[in-house]
Amino acid sequence: MNRPQAEEYPVFYKGYIDTVKDDVLTELEHQIESFQALLKQIPAEKASFAYAEGKWTIIELLGHILDTERIMAYRALRIARNDATPLAGFEENDYVANAHFADRSLGSMAEEFVHLRKANLFLIKSLNETELARVGISNEKPISVKALVFIIAGHLNHHIRILNERYL
Repeated sequence: MNRPQAEEYPVFYKGYIDTVKDDVLTELEHQIESFQALLKQIPAEKASFAYAEGKWTIIELLGHILDTERIMAYRALRIARNDATPLAGFEENDYVANAHFADRSLGSMAEEFVHLRKANLFLIKSLNETELARVGISNEKPISVKALVFIIAGHLNHHIRILNERYL
């Protein structure tokens, strides 16, 4: 799959997409193991750690990663299936505030990530070039399915960097 062109996504996502190697499918697969290995290094008692007042805890950050992966995959599915209905945005801080991630363990959420990513890979690998090139409207902006695939990988890369730099 070729990289998405700049006109295929809002500029907001450029930073995520720029972190992704050209072979996005291999990167998505590799992230399953590498992210799980990173999460295994985090002691359970550190799950509630936030690097600053008002910032998400590690467990909340992981919940945000899961929520965002689901939403981006849902957007990709809708657009790939040629659903022309404009898709709403989402307020990530409200999602975290209204979840109960602190009631979960890092281990259960790490396991959930593995299953979620594997399921999303089945979807992504099933898409043909026509479906990957489809463009829909999400959060009032045009976006292609291919861009959403790169955003899924890039969003995780972004948060892995933040985990390493600010939390660990």
